[in-house]
Amino acid sequence: MRYVSASEAKQRLAALLDAVQREPVTIRRQNRNVAVVISPTDYRRLTSINIEAFQYLCDRVSSRARARGMAEDKLNEMLND
Repeated sequence: MRYVSASEAKQRLAALLDAVQREPVTIRRQNRNVAVVISPTDYRRLTSINIEAFQYLCDRVSSRARARGMAEDKLNEMLND
């Protein structure tokens, strides 16, 4: 991962946008990481992974609840409380 200062990112935005097509770029301000810029392709991949992981968790919880006899209406009642 590449690191640039906030002022360098501001001055060289076009170069930064080119760089993120190859790898994420971390922007630092006063020796702190303040942002990470990634390509749209990387962003879609990361959000897709999160959605898939959440769906997997939901499916797993649902399967376990059904296996233990919990009906959907009871689950909805609990979630609404």
